[in-house]
Amino acid sequence: MRHVLIVHFSQTGQLDRLTQSVSAPLLERDDIQVDHLLLEPAQAYPFPWPFLQFFRIFPETVLMQPQPLKPLQVDASQRYDLIILAYQVWFLSPAQPMTAFLASPEAAQLLKDTPVVTLIGCRNMWLMAQEKVKARLSQLGARLLDNIALTDACGTAASFLATPLWLFTGRQKPYSWVPRAGIDEAQIAGARRFGVAIQQRLSADDLPLSAPMLRGLGAVKVDEKLIASEKVGNRSFQLWSRLLSAIGPAQSMRRGVGLLVYIVFLLCLIVTVVPLSALLKKLLAPLTRARTQREKAYFAGPSGE
Repeated sequence: MRHVLIVHFSQTGQLDRLTQSVSAPLLERDDIQVDHLLLEPAQAYPFPWPFLQFFRIFPETVLMQPQPLKPLQVDASQRYDLIILAYQVWFLSPAQPMTAFLASPEAAQLLKDTPVVTLIGCRNMWLMAQEKVKARLSQLGARLLDNIALTDACGTAASFLATPLWLFTGRQKPYSWVPRAGIDEAQIAGARRFGVAIQQRLSADDLPLSAPMLRGLGAVKVDEKLIASEKVGNRSFQLWSRLLSAIGPAQSMRRGVGLLVYIVFLLCLIVTVVPLSALLKKLLAPLTRARTQREKAYFAGPSGE
């Protein structure tokens, strides 16, 4: 009997549907036992988000200092053949519940010497969040075999508006003139192919999993235009997070004032620096093509595009 643990948290339900699509082929097998670990914050996050409250968690999310979870309903002594970590991306970082799990004693016990598949559902930028997860998995002695990343169907430009409206209204398409936010439902259904590949490998023999299982299946797609933006954004987020954290606690008035300044800065950055950066990258593309291809191959690993 093979044992698989799926660790997940979803505010909107979208990541839960993605997780269900991937896990369905595993649940159909009598020789595979699938356990679920739902991460529950000790203090629930609101959804839809009040505007300023959403940004109040920004510093701790980026600095990977999350609020605690409710007691984890899992037997940490159980040895699993595979653990699937399904997470959202908040501020170019793993969502707070997943960060909290990765910092827990249970995770240290469960993940040591254990094969892992990461499963991401997000707007479009996931590279830096995955780098942070990879670093933590390495510290815990886990072995990352594959990564699956599905992103919003409406495109980068439209998602700047569509995704925040979803967060703040609770509706994926609150107005007729706004593209629908979120991952396309056909894409979510199509993620079943990853579960089929994982199931076939688990059922093939009793040997430990040691190699990627999802190569050639389009598990990720790296948008080369976003690589530099993510790196620059992550550095900016780190700087502002330290500053805002030093100003005051999350719910303090001082933090609120600082956040308003930061939000104005962020909006100015989006409407000025981001377009200019995109133009500059396009002009320099012939000179940086080789480096860009190397970066794409790295970020696409271990499953590949």
